[in-house]
Amino acid sequence: MTESPAAQGQSPAAQGETRTRRPRRITRTVAMIAVAAIAALGVTAFALNRTSGGTGETLTVGMILEPTSLDVRSNTGVATSQILLDNVYQGLVGIAPNTVSEIVPVLAEELPEISDDGREYRFALRDDVSFHTGAALTADDVVASLEETLTDETVGSDPEVTAERDGTILITLEEPNSELLWHLANFAGTIREAGATNPLASTASGTGPFRFESWERGDRLTLVKNDDYWGTPATVDTAVFRFLPESRAALAALHDGELDVHTALLPPLREEFVDDPDFTLQRAAGADVFTLAFNSEKAPLSDPRVRTALSLAIDTDAIITSQSGDGAPLGSPITALEPGYVDLSDVHRFDPEAARDLLAEAGQPNLSLTITAPDHYDATPLELIKSQLADVGVSVRVKQVEFPVWLEQVHENHDFQLSYVDHAEARDFRAYATPDSYFGTDNPRVQELYHQALATTDPATEDDLLQQAARLVAEDAPAKWLFNYTPTNVVGTHVSGFPSVNTNSRLNLEGVRLG
Repeated sequence: MTESPAAQGQSPAAQGETRTRRPRRITRTVAMIAVAAIAALGVTAFALNRTSGGTGETLTVGMILEPTSLDVRSNTGVATSQILLDNVYQGLVGIAPNTVSEIVPVLAEELPEISDDGREYRFALRDDVSFHTGAALTADDVVASLEETLTDETVGSDPEVTAERDGTILITLEEPNSELLWHLANFAGTIREAGATNPLASTASGTGPFRFESWERGDRLTLVKNDDYWGTPATVDTAVFRFLPESRAALAALHDGELDVHTALLPPLREEFVDDPDFTLQRAAGADVFTLAFNSEKAPLSDPRVRTALSLAIDTDAIITSQSGDGAPLGSPITALEPGYVDLSDVHRFDPEAARDLLAEAGQPNLSLTITAPDHYDATPLELIKSQLADVGVSVRVKQVEFPVWLEQVHENHDFQLSYVDHAEARDFRAYATPDSYFGTDNPRVQELYHQALATTDPATEDDLLQQAARLVAEDAPAKWLFNYTPTNVVGTHVSGFPSVNTNSRLNLEGVRLG
């Protein structure tokens, strides 16, 4: 999906920090004119600030969206993961930097020993790790954390998690699950100190290279270098995530030298930075899928003819063109970076005449629908969708809401007709194989194939089963997958090591350097 959370504490200015900036440049005038265009999901920016003595470096990260909660156990959108995963919270395994799904050991000494039947995973725990509180990481912490998060809701079953006498962690599954390591590398696998009393919704304490310092709601969240980190230490002393929902403020900060990297730059602003010697443009690969969901639980969208007609009415090529290269075509929710990808862009390809015929056949020649969308996105795709649907006789109203409202109304309560959102998480096909998801789709064959894909221990078989399931989902048309979003990051020339993959889901600051 997307993002949003916030906390309390002093800003760098309140702590007596002196900020140095590059001189203001005349391009700010252009930025102010173009400002209305910036509202992309996960827009993020980095700034170089140094203390007056020059001894410490502060990376300031500006984001449009603010987390709704810091509790990694709940579904709060990807703003929480962008900030906290890898930097504050870690798991037995993680995702390798600049990849979408390469699993690497983190708090485990190595990747697990897996039984031949795929039901048992044994992890040897590192013995040199401590929490930010100073307490040593123990097997009991791992068991307590995973017992809470590895549930039927998150992984499709309730695994048994135990600590063996030698401290080895044993996870026993009722049946094989090919996605277990993926879940362990994400929120469900984060390890927290057993018995810790800090409020998880507004603070964070883990084992990562940065410690949580403060969260001043509506303004900023600050992380500081963990001097006792067990691994390679952070390369900056402080990371400040500033929340800048107003595009005018974000652009002004970027051009004034306060923000040095800007992620997910909206397409209309690309040209402004093409010849700017202070920045480079980097397109970030990822698994983001901008999705127009159809609520299959509610009439008239419960009629597959209506859903198919809406899919046929939408010209995704025109929408991708509007993104100035920041989008790639696909015809299902699985991207080329994930298991199960197959090019299904020909399924329900743009055919407005066929769309009109199907609507007439379904008795819906003059349909009126509402699209519910978070209010921080580029409006161009929505305007194109509205126009294209009008061309086949479908009147559309766009209702833009704050992201927390979208989460509650659409994702949780399923109170919508059409929804427009960026699914930023990789490997989320489960949403189409689970009847209680907000798509409302219920195809027993898709569920069977997905279950078989989870149960296999052979990656090639998993890939084939997911491809079959993806084709059936595409034909069912529970959504129109508009494009695989590959956002442009504007990176200051003095910044090195900035993540170049999956930046809308997690911003691992490992190796980011200034100067």
